[in-house]
Amino acid sequence: MLDLDSNAHTEEKNVHGWERASSLAGGALMISKGMRHGGVIGLLQVAVGGLALARGVKGRCATKAWWLRHRQEYQRLKGDIDRGAAELEVLRASADAATRGVTVTGDDGVHTPKL
Repeated sequence: MLDLDSNAHTEEKNVHGWERASSLAGGALMISKGMRHGGVIGLLQVAVGGLALARGVKGRCATKAWWLRHRQEYQRLKGDIDRGAAELEVLRASADAATRGVTVTGDDGVHTPKL
């Protein structure tokens, strides 16, 4: 038989503690509220509640895993940008030091013939 949830066994749980308890409680509350409400809105509430309840039962959330992966990428890129900014600051200070006390007259000693 095909196991549609085969990834769940290999991926680690990323919903713990209060977050998991609130997913369970919130999911159950949304399902209950949706069943009392009825109609399309009630059906949507039941669906969202079911997703939250499943998140709490499984203890893992694909959306949270996606956000965490992209947050790590963001942090890496931010670090690269910060290092680049520090290097630019060193270059600017070096350029300032090199040009301090230098006067530019516009006469570079090269004369071009006039036509």
